[in-house]
Amino acid sequence: MKHDREEALTLEILQAIEARSDVTQRHLADRMGVALGLANSYLRRCVRKGLIKIKQAPANRYLYYLTPHGFAEKGRLTAEYFAYSFSFYRTASESIANSLATCADNSLQRIVFCGVSELAEIASVRAHDFRIEIIGSFDPDSRLESFIGKPVWNQLDNIPAADAALFTALNSANSNYALIQLKFGDDRVVIPDVVRPLIGNGTE
Repeated sequence: MKHDREEALTLEILQAIEARSDVTQRHLADRMGVALGLANSYLRRCVRKGLIKIKQAPANRYLYYLTPHGFAEKGRLTAEYFAYSFSFYRTASESIANSLATCADNSLQRIVFCGVSELAEIASVRAHDFRIEIIGSFDPDSRLESFIGKPVWNQLDNIPAADAALFTALNSANSNYALIQLKFGDDRVVIPDVVRPLIGNGTE
């Protein structure tokens, strides 16, 4: 799943640069929903792989262009993304429904997402099937101020009172899990089966 996440972020970069050669690293970070440093790291990786070339522009700015290899890779990633998305949605939707049912059965009604991700988007839809209120998301790496119409918190202390956290992080799973444990403890962090293999396996 880490590999899938990396390819999704790479696709975001290639799509953004194809649409606009004078894109800034800040814009890339906002589009990808990650910290500026991580966006810069992915950008450098694309340059090393020969997917992107850089030209310096006036006023210390840079222009980015897709190479022929970059265009081919974008096409490949787009096709894989659609195939993966359908499969992932089916598996993730069932796993999330089971986790939300566990929350409902234990009267855990005010829920915080841990991780801004595709999984959290699926969970926001499935939450309507249960008596669950999503109050926001915790994600120390996200640059977003809101997600699915709810606030995003980067610091544990900013999370308001909640009954439990639903673990939805697909990136930096171990570190995010360690953080959310500090706030809620083991008994109030609900982990969907679809992301459980990411925790404890050194997946970062």
